[in-house]
Amino acid sequence: MRQLIECVPNFSEGRDMAVIKQITDVIEAVEGVKLLDVDPGEATNRTVVTFVGEPDVVCEAAYRAIAKAKELIDMRQHHGAHPRMGATDVCPLVPVANITLEECAELARKLGKRVGEELGVPVYAYESAAFTPERRNLAICRKGEYEALSKRFGVKEENPDFGPCVWNEETAKSGATAIGARDFLIAVNYNLNSTSTRRANAIAFDVREKGRPQREDPKNVTSKVVKDADGNPVMIPGTLKGTKAIGWFIDEYGIAQVSMNITDIRTTPLHVAFEEVCRCAALRGVRVTGVEIVGLVPKSVIIDAAKYFLRKQQRSVGIQESELIKIAVKSMGLDELKPFVPEEKIIEYMIEDRSAKKLVDLTCTGFAEETASESPAPGGGSISAYMGSLAAALGTMVANLSSHKPGWDARWEFFSEWADKGQAMMSQLIHLVDEDTNAFNKIMAVFAMPKGTAEEKAARAQAMQDATLYATQVPLQTMKASYATFDIIRAMAEEGNPNSVSDAGVGALAARAAVLGAGLNVKINAAGLKDRTVAEALVAEANQLIADACRQEAEILEIVNGKIN
Repeated sequence: MRQLIECVPNFSEGRDMAVIKQITDVIEAVEGVKLLDVDPGEATNRTVVTFVGEPDVVCEAAYRAIAKAKELIDMRQHHGAHPRMGATDVCPLVPVANITLEECAELARKLGKRVGEELGVPVYAYESAAFTPERRNLAICRKGEYEALSKRFGVKEENPDFGPCVWNEETAKSGATAIGARDFLIAVNYNLNSTSTRRANAIAFDVREKGRPQREDPKNVTSKVVKDADGNPVMIPGTLKGTKAIGWFIDEYGIAQVSMNITDIRTTPLHVAFEEVCRCAALRGVRVTGVEIVGLVPKSVIIDAAKYFLRKQQRSVGIQESELIKIAVKSMGLDELKPFVPEEKIIEYMIEDRSAKKLVDLTCTGFAEETASESPAPGGGSISAYMGSLAAALGTMVANLSSHKPGWDARWEFFSEWADKGQAMMSQLIHLVDEDTNAFNKIMAVFAMPKGTAEEKAARAQAMQDATLYATQVPLQTMKASYATFDIIRAMAEEGNPNSVSDAGVGALAARAAVLGAGLNVKINAAGLKDRTVAEALVAEANQLIADACRQEAEILEIVNGKIN
């Protein structure tokens, strides 16, 4: 599965658009990076840039941007309203898809080490990348801002984690940078059927982690605030961890809103926050009529919300992604104020290359016609992957039919879980349809490489071996993914709606054909590998999968025929 991270560097220049553009140009020059937003501020003299992509390319783009900022920005001349300590003030990495916060923290440390050593920029590791608990707090890393750095450098407990610890002309110009990892922050507004800012604030104080000040008379909001021994207000915590919130009135819409930042989406997912704001609003006689998501959101946030609401209805969560998104939109009223367009609000869709031609985007007729054409791709490997996806789809269909079968209400969750697994299997195999063709194209690309010199011939030969190995590994992935579909097919043959048992049987036939078909591709491509030890190991693994698939098919068909008869 493709890993995606977001990077949100803040640069200490918000007025000179020529400087800002030079920085964003080096980001966009890195292939695979998608620049999502550039937000300059004149008063703050600071620009917030947002870009996403796979981890390696994002870290490379971040490094180049930090290098360019060091070249163009002189902190000795910088003034602005926002706290800052360097030309690149902060550079957080944020997990978006198929990567953990801990993995992002390790990437941030590697990036910080490279920036410190190669660029000579002092780096403080902060938030989840911090080496000490104190430095998780950005304010601690940035205390005293740029003006205090000359006194901090050289003091052991104040020194940066990477890079130089001396104050000289170079560090005076660049300042220091904080590089870290944090969770994705969701900015969301809850629309209320009220115009009262006071009511909206009360709801915000009910839920936000900070809560509200404790008063001597809890029933009298004008009574004195209780203070501790140090003179600080004693706070009554709110119900939602990892959230900040206030209430306000929006002239544009003529309504009050609870405006919230969810800073820890793992502890408090969007749907959990929505339900709690609804509950607290109802206690105050107010209703949440919809939700406005500000900016972008990871796909997982929307999918998790949809599955939550489907489970509340005791409905299967194993349905296609587009339908899950519709469920989330309607459940939380994400389209109340304006249409919720997934391609404009979900990060993964924003960076998807929709210009690239994909086999899986063709109609059934188009796919067949493309296969029948004189082009050698798609070939047997792509067809095998597609057969595997159909095997998973048939198992998923039986699971969904069984989950919603009248009289089987007590078993809906069992079948829902299988349907969800089946959707994941199907998605993986659909991806492999195009990946198999991509692997073939890598081999064809080698033939275009030059071969005029000995060095070119050697490079060409090595590239051919690398491409051939990849073209052998991809169909082996298809075999493994197709074989995994036997799990759901067997379960549905044994436990599913008996009226659909023949569908499970066809699924078994398709799964076996997918495994055996992809196996042929493993063998023919392995024949071109010079490393015979690797080739024989790949073929042996393929042969074992073929034998196991034939056994699985026979056993499942026996179950199916037994129920039919």
